[in-house]
Amino acid sequence: MDISEIKSELSKLKTFPEYRILSKRIAKDDYRVFLDNNPKDSFEMKILYGYVLGYARDDIDVLLRYFEDFIPYVGDWAVCDTFCQSFKTARKHRAKMFELLMKYRDSRKEFESRVVSVTLLSHFLVDDYIDEVIEVLDNLYDGEYYAMMGTAWAIATIMAKYPDKCVKYLKSNVEISDRTYNKALQKCRESFRVSKEIKDWTKTVKKQ
Repeated sequence: MDISEIKSELSKLKTFPEYRILSKRIAKDDYRVFLDNNPKDSFEMKILYGYVLGYARDDIDVLLRYFEDFIPYVGDWAVCDTFCQSFKTARKHRAKMFELLMKYRDSRKEFESRVVSVTLLSHFLVDDYIDEVIEVLDNLYDGEYYAMMGTAWAIATIMAKYPDKCVKYLKSNVEISDRTYNKALQKCRESFRVSKEIKDWTKTVKKQ
């Protein structure tokens, strides 16, 4: 399928599950041709890029190059989250993926920061990486709304999986802003995976 045919099909789709079906077809064909020629000129084409890359099977260094090439085109939360969460190949190659992400840990750009936080919360909340993830999140840029929300979401997800570590972290002298801290507490309270005891605790430690 060439790009014009893909755009024609895209115009008929209404739901993300339909996007995934089309993405699987593209990934099974020649995903490189699609990614290399994707103009990334619309929300739909960007979403499709993320899904196709997520389904693609290739050498990890090739896939990471496509991942990094797309980061400058991430400009809204939906594209960011679809792109990062779909890249499940990261779980089989965490060392290389983490190394790539660390190139952006000091970025002051809103969506580069969110790419880091959402990729970490999606693929790195495991025993071997959890301490490093907390350290990165604590120093990640959170000065703009979607960067802040990404960090807060990641912390709340850590609370669900590693409550003892997360409570210890939040009780420490955290580097995240008060706004991010309070948003993380809010997201903990909204989570179905966080215990009532911890939710009650978050109500007592809000920063003014």
